[in-house]
Amino acid sequence: QVQLVESGGGLVRPGGSLRLSCQASGNTFNNYHTGWFRQAPGKAREFVAAMDKNDGDTIYSDSVKGRFTIERDYVRSTSYLQMNSLSLEDTARYFCAASQIFSTRSSDMVFWGPGALVTVSS
Repeated sequence: QVQLVESGGGLVRPGGSLRLSCQASGNTFNNYHTGWFRQAPGKAREFVAAMDKNDGDTIYSDSVKGRFTIERDYVRSTSYLQMNSLSLEDTARYFCAASQIFSTRSSDMVFWGPGALVTVSS
């Protein structure tokens, strides 16, 4: 069993940056691939970024490519999402997740955090 808890959300102005953290409990977290998803008010949850635990390969949605970076600290069992050049459209609740296969699909995620709210507003 893996428990995930996100932190680092908050209010930021357009063009600003935030760094989300996802702290995992349980010593099996490093056996899983990690992903980040987000859900804006009134919209479906969407894929943001994922990292392959085997080779560090990463994949991003087109909407965040070049602005967001997914990272992972295996010693601290933590995943990070660095978000730069934030825009109003990035306002959402951000979720970290863990999966047994390297995937962009939410249905492949087996563990989820409760989410962290990111609000981009002037």
